[in-house]
Amino acid sequence: MEKTPFIEIRGLRKVYKLGKERVVALDDINLTVQDGEIFGIIGLSGAGKSTLVRCINLLERPTSGHVIIDGKDMTVLPRRELLEMRRSISMIFQGFNLLEQRSVLRNVCFPLEMSGTKSGEAKKRALELLKLVGLESKANAYPAQLSGGQKQRVAIARALATSPRYLLCDEATSALDPTTTGQILELLAKINRELGVTIIVITHEMAVIEEICQRVAIIDSSRIAEVGTVDEVFTRPKSAMAKQLIYPDGKRNSLATGKRYCRIVFDGNSSFEPVVSNMVLECKAPVNIMFADTKNIDGKAYGQMILQLPEIEEVADKMIQYLKDTNMGVEELKSDVG
Repeated sequence: MEKTPFIEIRGLRKVYKLGKERVVALDDINLTVQDGEIFGIIGLSGAGKSTLVRCINLLERPTSGHVIIDGKDMTVLPRRELLEMRRSISMIFQGFNLLEQRSVLRNVCFPLEMSGTKSGEAKKRALELLKLVGLESKANAYPAQLSGGQKQRVAIARALATSPRYLLCDEATSALDPTTTGQILELLAKINRELGVTIIVITHEMAVIEEICQRVAIIDSSRIAEVGTVDEVFTRPKSAMAKQLIYPDGKRNSLATGKRYCRIVFDGNSSFEPVVSNMVLECKAPVNIMFADTKNIDGKAYGQMILQLPEIEEVADKMIQYLKDTNMGVEELKSDVG
């Protein structure tokens, strides 16, 4: 049975007026985010993704359209009801936004203090959350004494202080190194799993989407270019922007004109075995591996590979058919497409 959408965006449009000019930041956005999922929104810088996430909690008021959360249209709520609804929506940012003059514990307590929670209760809740994010030993430290990853953990704990149903993450890992990014994504997955918080992840990094999200929307030039499960979009990208984000940097553009190439997708449904070597032996012809980014997780293969096929058409066709017969995700690439 399909889940009931808890966040629904209908015909959303955001236009900024800059003097006599009008800049369209978002145009006819239609999305649903289901209860309990981790939903990704990805696009290049300037595509409109951060504006979109701010429109969800109405930090930015849409020019037109509707943002419906739990059956309530946020765009028409009276101010008091809007403030009440916002308590169920928290947000974390790339820059952490911690209060430098407050200790870690008091940073987490801050939203509770603002909502009128008693000091003892606020401290108890804050300590529980610091334990959840693995920073109970840093309760009395100050932001300046923390690493970037630790600061983001504090920001996550603070965002969870008021027990929100929704967590909006705006480029939350962009300032972090790859190892720390992985740790923060693991924490977000844990929060989603254990607390049931619905999470929306805004990013420009496809690796973040692959790591944590179940579904993804690709935004391009202020409009939604494509929506689907991460597996669907990764294995069978339809839009030009999806292909640009998924294919490795510069690899698609560097393919020589007149050559035949194919992209193999390892989506976890195949065992990690020498597929390419077996294909070469079966077809009795070599291939050039132009790019490979694969990983072995519990004996299953994940990632992608781009191969340059032999110039003999019959052999190239045989190789593509061989890969299809082994249930691999295969896409033939055109070298003249950027």
